[in-house]
Amino acid sequence: MGAGSTARQGARPRGSAACRVLLPGLPGRALVAAPDRARPTLARDRPAGPLLGIAEGGPWVCGWRGRRRRGPERPYENPWTIPNMLSMTRIGLAPVLGYLIIEEDFNIALGVFALAGLTDLLDGFIARNWANQKSALGSALDPLADKILISVLYVSLTYADLIPVPLTYMIISRDIMLIAAVFYVRYRTLPTPRTLSKYFNPCYATARLKPTFISKVNTAVQLILVAASLAAPVFNYADSIYLQILWCFTAFTTAASAYSYYHYGRKTVQVIKGR
Repeated sequence: MGAGSTARQGARPRGSAACRVLLPGLPGRALVAAPDRARPTLARDRPAGPLLGIAEGGPWVCGWRGRRRRGPERPYENPWTIPNMLSMTRIGLAPVLGYLIIEEDFNIALGVFALAGLTDLLDGFIARNWANQKSALGSALDPLADKILISVLYVSLTYADLIPVPLTYMIISRDIMLIAAVFYVRYRTLPTPRTLSKYFNPCYATARLKPTFISKVNTAVQLILVAASLAAPVFNYADSIYLQILWCFTAFTTAASAYSYYHYGRKTVQVIKGR
């Protein structure tokens, strides 16, 4: 047989399609089912990471062998990362802290608040240092947990006459607007058709949120004020002038943070496009 027939034998048939499915238990492997094979075989498909599947309507991805796959693809992420679990723990601690403050059990409340702050530090540290623990869900869940915790704390501390009402009203109003903006961004970044199951699917990543610098400063200042207010009845400095100065500084950073999101709103959202 000549070189031409040898080349024809080595050439792959045109139009040969291969379908792949990513295995949740084996993030770096995939089953490849080809028409010219009787059984699917294991093949390297993607580097190991938090992605569990890629598709628009399910876990299957089909492409033409030897060609770049066409069409938009959306990453499916693993939501059960350690930072996300820590954020959920922080959300769960919020009502516990609120109850302790209303009952004026400030000593235990200080300890629980320290635990909540530790979860906040840990989830950020883990997400920054381990790439497979970073997720688009976490970029929204972490600030959402902070806002829920801060809102509950400020309402409870205002009820206990440790934080003035106008400051709490300002903080809660800003947080409500930011949470509403997060839900709006989620809706706008979903590909059509938009469905409730897709909207509330935590594995379906559509956008990452990037808080502004002044917003990070504001969150830190708000938490410092909470810690100082919780400790005030324990160490008897509830009428201190320094606590009142901290109220004013917290109000200033809250207003500046709200303006930064208004001014740089589009820059704080990174839409995840098809890969």
